[in-house]
Amino acid sequence: MSSSARVGGAGRARRPTIRDVAEVAGVSSGTVSRVLNGKNWVSPEARTAVEAAIRSTGYRVNPHARNLAMSKSNSVAFLLTETQQVLFEDPNFAALVRGTTQALAARGVSSVLIMAGDAAEQARAMSYISAGHVDGVLLAFTSSNGNPLVRQLADAGVPLVACGMPVGGFEGRIGSVSADDRHGAVSVVEYLAAQGRQRIATIAGPPDTPGGIARLEGYRRVLGERFDAALVEQGDYTVAGGAAAMRRLLAQSPSLDAVFAANDAMAVGALEVLQAAGRAVPDDVAVAGFDDNDFATRTTPALTTVRQPFPRISTEMVRVLMEVIGGEEASTITVPTSLVVRESA
Repeated sequence: MSSSARVGGAGRARRPTIRDVAEVAGVSSGTVSRVLNGKNWVSPEARTAVEAAIRSTGYRVNPHARNLAMSKSNSVAFLLTETQQVLFEDPNFAALVRGTTQALAARGVSSVLIMAGDAAEQARAMSYISAGHVDGVLLAFTSSNGNPLVRQLADAGVPLVACGMPVGGFEGRIGSVSADDRHGAVSVVEYLAAQGRQRIATIAGPPDTPGGIARLEGYRRVLGERFDAALVEQGDYTVAGGAAAMRRLLAQSPSLDAVFAANDAMAVGALEVLQAAGRAVPDDVAVAGFDDNDFATRTTPALTTVRQPFPRISTEMVRVLMEVIGGEEASTITVPTSLVVRESA
């Protein structure tokens, strides 16, 4: 059986990637990229090993890689695998689009916003990106697990950098820049406990998102043996989802005296439900969120929350992507968060 046939696993062949060539050659993916792009800073031994691995795996340069080598594009896509409604409703995405666009412009690189919220849009996005119209892709993850477009792009060897640590088998395959979600959650839950709150609930983010996983872990770490599953409800990062989760929490745990929502939008929903139920915030129930976006200062009372440094995240995403496009290994960057105390807790 040939090496190229083995790449896809038993009974299923797939197109060999740069990663496969690197593994066979015993070099980094960056070295393979430099050989393919005709760069000079590769040792003769490494070049020989890569060329042999290309032959044995059956790897073929796709149009995207060929355009990269010829430096035809000088543009980057910002890919949002959600509906347009999410883009306009969630201030986080607007901050990332604005920040990455500015960081790219400072490097003389154009940006293209691509919405891929359904199967048809994802198919068009894959066709556009794989044709080499952009040099790389910045990903705004809400849910990565099982996303076919993200997997197709990764398998095709397109340079990718995500906002948030990717989950669902992407770890180590693509670059990422993340806020320290776990530490941020720890800091806000510790603050609530230090204020004397005894029954601290949480509205967790979706379990297939990086923030949803890490922020729940931080919450559980602080509570330790005091963790009570009845004080945990799942949300979807929307105001409506936060409101629905808060209603469930009140029904099953009416004695709760604090709630940590995994993002500010859900905290807004929780706050509205508590106030409608006659619970004074923060006297009866403290409310805290995560993000410190526009939602946080528009509520009454203003939200205590965890600040994600979106300008820095945007700048780092662009820096890492430019390095990957240049043939370097993808980096995983974590930036610190900070607690912002306001009137809600």
